[in-house]
Amino acid sequence: MRRAAALAGALALVCGAALSGCVGSPESSNGADAERREAAPARPSPTPTPLWNPRPASVAAVGDSITRGFDACGLLTDCPEVSWATGSDPAVNSLALRLVGAPALASRSWNLARSGARVEELPGQMALAARHRPGLVTVMIGANDACRPHAGLMTPVAEFRASFEAAMARLREEAPRTQVYVASIPDLRRLWSQGREHPVGQRVWRLGVCASMLADAQNLGTEAQRRRDRVRERVVAYNEVLREVCARDERCRYDGGAVFAYAFDGAQLSPWDVFHPSRDGQGRLAEIAYRTVTAARPPA
Repeated sequence: MRRAAALAGALALVCGAALSGCVGSPESSNGADAERREAAPARPSPTPTPLWNPRPASVAAVGDSITRGFDACGLLTDCPEVSWATGSDPAVNSLALRLVGAPALASRSWNLARSGARVEELPGQMALAARHRPGLVTVMIGANDACRPHAGLMTPVAEFRASFEAAMARLREEAPRTQVYVASIPDLRRLWSQGREHPVGQRVWRLGVCASMLADAQNLGTEAQRRRDRVRERVVAYNEVLREVCARDERCRYDGGAVFAYAFDGAQLSPWDVFHPSRDGQGRLAEIAYRTVTAARPPA
């Protein structure tokens, strides 16, 4: 018994000297773990990536003659250098010029719009834009769907919706993170009201410029007014489609109807057709776009 007790005491002594305790008590072990947990720094939560970048690094533009700067520099000709979306003219100060700067403009902006384009062409333009993987795509389309030889040929609203939805789907297939700015269609009846007394408008409009709205511009009779009202109602319906479809995409911003509501005056309309935006008018469109893209929140 004495020998066994001595042996146990010796083992305890060796264990204490060499290992500072071969087996710790449950209380001491839990206390040390708690101290280590308290001493360990807490891991910061990852910052979520914002859905909207107010300073995209590149811009692709799709749409129609307005985005091509048609009739802004000369008669019946595109003038993309004054485009509100991607133009290089400092007097216009295009959206791309403001966002990416003049040195990078040629390599970081692409104007893929086509004068005369209707919304059915938009999916193809979007596919071209997606190949560039732009930070932002601008969309201005629909005026030519309402501007037809006569009102009966205007694009049906359901077809307009299907084409715009298809365009957004094409973009998302290849460029899911690209942002989209959608401009509303201008109020064509306001443009008629602004230019119908202009001597150039009276001559040029007879050649068939937006005949569904501008034909027989001096006629204030009931039937002519009903025709113009019908065209305006179609534009309003198109704009509602643009708003609704854009609202379903978390990386899309509609301008809130700002272009539709803008009252272009004579200085902001082309001196060659009193219908398309002039350089000044292109600058106003650029300002609306820049304000929408860089705002902390989208328009209501």
